[in-house]
Amino acid sequence: MGSESVTVTPGPDAPEVVEIWTDGGCKPNPGPGGWGAILRFRGVERELSGGDQATTNNRMELTAAAAALEALKRPCRVVLHTDSEYVRNGVTRWHAGWVRRKWRNAAGDPVANMDLWQRLLAAAAAHQVEWHWVRGHSGDEMNERADRLATAARQALGR
Repeated sequence: MGSESVTVTPGPDAPEVVEIWTDGGCKPNPGPGGWGAILRFRGVERELSGGDQATTNNRMELTAAAAALEALKRPCRVVLHTDSEYVRNGVTRWHAGWVRRKWRNAAGDPVANMDLWQRLLAAAAAHQVEWHWVRGHSGDEMNERADRLATAARQALGR
């Protein structure tokens, strides 16, 4: 399930950089979940969201980032803001070891959510991505918007 809307909002002067804010969550965890993403390029914003009846917070966080990057139509410079340390650390620190160990973690077990990690890494490969962590629910306006998109997508599953 997914939805999309486009609005024009003046953004910071970074005309050649796509800014992305993502969030995902479940209630309860595991359970029904939703994800949301906002993409901004040259003042134009695009909102994406979706959900799953049976998922986890981490799967929704990964899906939000992957879907946002997959929505880009050509290679871009991207600044992706996430409140998920799991996503940021997985992409910036852990994935090289997982790949080297044939998708096994340090304990030798299969990496959790391997399908979505592979999807996210494939989506990011075409782009030059800076991964920025923001504290969730701390007043960051764009993170709060992404959270509202994710919550609305999750709630829409029950309708």
